[in-house]
Amino acid sequence: MEDDVVSGSSMWTGVYPAATTQFAADGSVDIDATQRGLVALVEDGVDGLILLGTCGENNSLDVEEKHAVLRAGVEAVGGRVPLVCGVSEFTTRRAAAFAKEVEDIGVDALMLLPAMVYVPTPNELATHFRTVAEATGLPIMLYNNPPAYRVSVDFATLELLEPVKNIVAVKESAPDPRRFTDVINRFGDRYIVMAGLDDVALEGMLLGASGWVSGLTSAFPQESVALIAAVDRGDWEEARRIYRWFMPLLHLDAEHDLVQSIKLAEEIMGRGSERVRLPRLPLEGARRAEVIAMVEKCAATRPVLKAAPVSSVAA
Repeated sequence: MEDDVVSGSSMWTGVYPAATTQFAADGSVDIDATQRGLVALVEDGVDGLILLGTCGENNSLDVEEKHAVLRAGVEAVGGRVPLVCGVSEFTTRRAAAFAKEVEDIGVDALMLLPAMVYVPTPNELATHFRTVAEATGLPIMLYNNPPAYRVSVDFATLELLEPVKNIVAVKESAPDPRRFTDVINRFGDRYIVMAGLDDVALEGMLLGASGWVSGLTSAFPQESVALIAAVDRGDWEEARRIYRWFMPLLHLDAEHDLVQSIKLAEEIMGRGSERVRLPRLPLEGARRAEVIAMVEKCAATRPVLKAAPVSSVAA
């Protein structure tokens, strides 16, 4: 798979849920529960997995815990679907070291974020990304999420990175769908673009995104797979039908409490626990009641899909 992964011909398409990291009652990482969640997603037909993304609570884990989660992912589903690891560190030096560690563990690609907290200039941002890319042979997807990280992976940055061959894709989580067209118009096929914000995912696919990095797929994977399958076969009526049903929950992905909401949805749907790690706390009060009602309504009104999702996993 390695040559195809680097060239982009067998990755960055379909549905890639940003998988959650599961915790035990004492707050420790629950490896068994995390593996069960990953296996269940693969068996429901997802095309790849993001490990240690925002929903994986990357920045709440110690380095040793991150390594344990990645090893568990490789053990449970490695070779069945591509595994992409989030790289979300405070310094460039640490991010580059982590990228090399991740490669040695055996994941297939990286999702690289700007350095946490610091707001860089385009040249500083490009230098951060380039330095990490030079530390690894893995293909890299940059993560653009201006509302969350206060910095945009703008054209100036992408222009500086054009010569870096293993930076191959951009996860586009800007809330303005015009960004998909602007990136494609400016850079052509230099960067693969994936939709990264749940409630503009269908717009992104229509405008040329190759796939969807999703949060709510962790709770409703079959519908997510069916949505993208409808897009792939050009059945926009079916895609809109699923998307309209899904949209109240998809809006949760754009909120600051997305991790708590997605984990609560997983628990309601019997796919995991809502436990999170500090500084996050489980949802409380009116917000908790609101999200529970939304999930239960979606569960009660699940659309009848035209055909069962076809798994990308080899038998």
